[in-house]
Amino acid sequence: MKFGAGALVIVHLANPTEKFWGVLESLEPVGAVFRGLSLDVFEEWMVEVARGETPSLGLATMFVPLFRIERIFLDEQVGEVESYRQRFERRTGRRLDEVLGTLAAGGPPESTPPS
Repeated sequence: MKFGAGALVIVHLANPTEKFWGVLESLEPVGAVFRGLSLDVFEEWMVEVARGETPSLGLATMFVPLFRIERIFLDEQVGEVESYRQRFERRTGRRLDEVLGTLAAGGPPESTPPS
């Protein structure tokens, strides 16, 4: 997969230093638009979804100007280190695309495990 719309990415920002995980919406010369959340709360969000709770945390759509972007990584497995997507699906028993689709529609996550 390339750095295009719909790619799962990890974005490292500078000034202040922050790290986000989410879905890339667009990458332009002026910056990036993505729907994500801080890596600081990823674990807590994942636990809420796994418990079937209505998440108190969620993904926000944001624009980040290019001068703040230090690095963008694809969320992919590297060696034996699983991607955030794989980790989410293993821990929650849910498919990420189903959860994100449900959250995008404004409803609570479904409780059906992946088949």
